[in-house]
Amino acid sequence: MKFFHLSDLHIGLKLNNHDLREDQEYIFCEIIKAAEKYLPDAVLIAGDIYDKSVPSADAVQIFNNFITELAKAVPNIMIISGNHDSSVRLDMFRNILRHKNIYMIGTPPTQPEDFIEKVTLTDEFGKVNFYLLPFVRPSNVKNIFSDENLSYDAAIHRLIEREKINSAERNIFVSHQFYLPVGVKDVERADSEVVTVGNIDAIKADCLEKFDYAALGHIHRPMTVGKENFRYCGTPLACSLSEAGQRKGIIFVNLQEKGNLKTEVIELKPLRKIKILSGSFENLITQGCKDYVSLRLTEKVALSSAELQERLKNFFPNYLEIRLAESEIFTYAEEKISADNLNPFDLCCEFIPDITDAEKNILAEIINNLKEV
Repeated sequence: MKFFHLSDLHIGLKLNNHDLREDQEYIFCEIIKAAEKYLPDAVLIAGDIYDKSVPSADAVQIFNNFITELAKAVPNIMIISGNHDSSVRLDMFRNILRHKNIYMIGTPPTQPEDFIEKVTLTDEFGKVNFYLLPFVRPSNVKNIFSDENLSYDAAIHRLIEREKINSAERNIFVSHQFYLPVGVKDVERADSEVVTVGNIDAIKADCLEKFDYAALGHIHRPMTVGKENFRYCGTPLACSLSEAGQRKGIIFVNLQEKGNLKTEVIELKPLRKIKILSGSFENLITQGCKDYVSLRLTEKVALSSAELQERLKNFFPNYLEIRLAESEIFTYAEEKISADNLNPFDLCCEFIPDITDAEKNILAEIINNLKEV
């Protein structure tokens, strides 16, 4: 059984107000070409199809065109919703699409009679079971479990424990959550990711042990979670300056008999790269390109802001920002932290004198909910 692992398409994303439609359509064409070349039995897309829960008409059209062409090259497509998606919207035509071997799962189990969506394919070695779990908030499963204050970690662990997973068969898990190896408190995150206050959405990855492979989404850079077969594939296209220089790709999984699994990364080369360039004005203009760039001038220039932007745009038509040497922000005192470096939670706490722990918990919940809108 061969399959592609993708996630975090973020269709409709704008990069510093630059419309990425052309870039996204280009990278989706590259994915389709890879499918035509490698002929996987399935493509798994682990959440965050759209960048917004209410996607634009253009974003819906891009996704429609992508899946229409991908379905011509691949016999099975499995998709789950992420925290950026509207689970209800992604669930539309769920029961109709399954008859076309397109499994688009938006809503996780919400009632005691509901279980994780399971799709079973077969090959010469027997059954391969794909467990498709969309993004889960504790509130989604309140009718299944009686606990009033169920955590993200407990919610996922209990949902998996309810499943009758046959360990003699090969089992694949598709999920969009924040998994961490046991004992690890955090990992480096991209600016484009939603990060909760206190990492309250973190889940111990020991719950993945029942699976032969975990196709994960949510983290924007490629990484493993404790084991080589528990993986985040990252975004197919850089979504922020913090992802400059990252190599993006598809994880190609070749699953043979039980216990025999190989992975390969098929690199995806973007239409335009994201770069961070520093130097004097004279030095920068020698590096002119059509990539998305952050320009950091290390010396002052005798040009007005408008003149500087116009001159640099001639060499960098897709520049994202220009940072001037004389615009560096200093704090009033060494012991003070610049407001620019504070996250929303810490910034609010700075403005609320004598905030109590109970009030901090309420504030954290509000900020986390707003980030997911």
